[in-house]
Amino acid sequence: MVNDYYRIADLKYIAAGAAILASGGGGSYLDAVNIIKEFEATGWSGAIPIQEYDGATNCCVLAMMGSPDAAANMTLSDVNHSIANTISTFQQAAGFVLSCVIPVEIGAINTIVPFLAAAQTDNSISWVVDGDGAGRAVPELPQTSYGGSPNLAVSPCSLANNAGTLTAIQSATLKAGSAAQMEALAGSITSAFGSFAGIALWPSNISNQYALSGNYIKNTVSQTRALGQFLLTATTPPPTAIVACKIAELTDRAAVPVLTNFYITAIIQTTTSGSLDAGIIRLDNSPDQSKSTETHYLYNLNENLIMYSSLGSVPNIIAPDSICYYSESNGLGFSNATNDLALYFNSETGKSTGSTVSIIKVNAAPTLCKTPGVVASFAELLRNIGYAGALPYPQELESGI
Repeated sequence: MVNDYYRIADLKYIAAGAAILASGGGGSYLDAVNIIKEFEATGWSGAIPIQEYDGATNCCVLAMMGSPDAAANMTLSDVNHSIANTISTFQQAAGFVLSCVIPVEIGAINTIVPFLAAAQTDNSISWVVDGDGAGRAVPELPQTSYGGSPNLAVSPCSLANNAGTLTAIQSATLKAGSAAQMEALAGSITSAFGSFAGIALWPSNISNQYALSGNYIKNTVSQTRALGQFLLTATTPPPTAIVACKIAELTDRAAVPVLTNFYITAIIQTTTSGSLDAGIIRLDNSPDQSKSTETHYLYNLNENLIMYSSLGSVPNIIAPDSICYYSESNGLGFSNATNDLALYFNSETGKSTGSTVSIIKVNAAPTLCKTPGVVASFAELLRNIGYAGALPYPQELESGI
C-alpha cells in the first residue's frame, strides 16, 4: 500500500514544487527552506511513508493557519510546538488517536507540516496521505474538497499556539456545522493567538466510516515533490514554458504561461482581522513603470485570486484556476509572503529588484470544481474584492449560489 518513503531531500523538493503550485499561498517558501534546514540540523535521518488513504486508519487534516506575514521567519520550533499542542488537543476532543494525517492544501509550509508531525516521536502518527483538499493553496476552509461532503464533518476542530511550556499553551476546540462557519470561528481564534496557529479538523475514523475516502484530491503531494525535484536538480533555471509543460505532465491539468519575464513594480499588502494577507501586486514588462508598455494587476487574499491586464477587457486568470509564480532569474517559485516577495521588489526603494517574474495558469483540479459549494465560495471571495463577473466553471457556480 505504501507508495514511497520521504526523507529530508524530499521535503526540500516538496517545498520547491509547492512554491509554484500553491498559487501564491500556503506559507513562505523561504521560511519552509529554513525550517527544513533546522530539521536537517537535528540529525533526523528517518523516512516517512506516504500513500493513498486506505479507508481504515484514523486520520485528520493538519495544517498551520493564519497570515504568512504575521508568521514571518517562522521556525521549526514554532511549527513543532504548534503541531504537538494541536494534535494533543484534537485527540482529546475527538476521542481517538491519530495514525496518519493529510495536508489541507498544497503549500511550501502546509504540505510539509504533516511530515514534521509524523517525524515527531511523541505521537502515534506514522504516515502521510498522498493528497490534499485543493491541488493548490486556498484562502479559506470552504474552498476545499473536504468541505463538500455530508459525511465528512468539519468538527471537532482544534487549534493551538506555539508555546513550548504547558503553562503557556493556548488552545481551543470548536464545533460548527459547515466549513464556512468553522472558518469564521477559527480565523478569530488564530488572530487571538497571534495570527498563526496549528489546526486539526475533518476527523476520519470508524464513527463516520473513514469518510476522508473519496473526499480528497489524490497524488498531489507526490506531484509537488516531482516538480520540486525537477527544479532543484536542473543545471540552469528552466524556461517558463518548460516548467508549464512539466506541471501539465505531472498533474494532468492544463498549464500555460500567461506572463514571461515581467517585473513586480508595486505592492500593496495588508493583514485582515481574520489573519489573511490581502494585496494587489503590479507587474510590468519593464522594471521601470514609466517605460512599461504592458501592465497587469494581481489580487490576492493570501493566495492569488484574479489577474487583470491593462490591455484586456476580461481577466487573464480567475480562481479556482491557479495563478502560479515562477522566476527564470533563479528557477524557483515563491509566495505572497513579504520575505518571498523581497527578492523581486524592494519595499524601501519602491522599485523592482530586477529579478524576473513569470505567471503560469494551471487549471483547477476537476475534483475541486465538482465539490458542491467550492466554486460558489470562490465567487464570494471574488465579489468581496470587487469582481462579480463570470468564473471559469459557470456550471458549478449556477448550482452553488
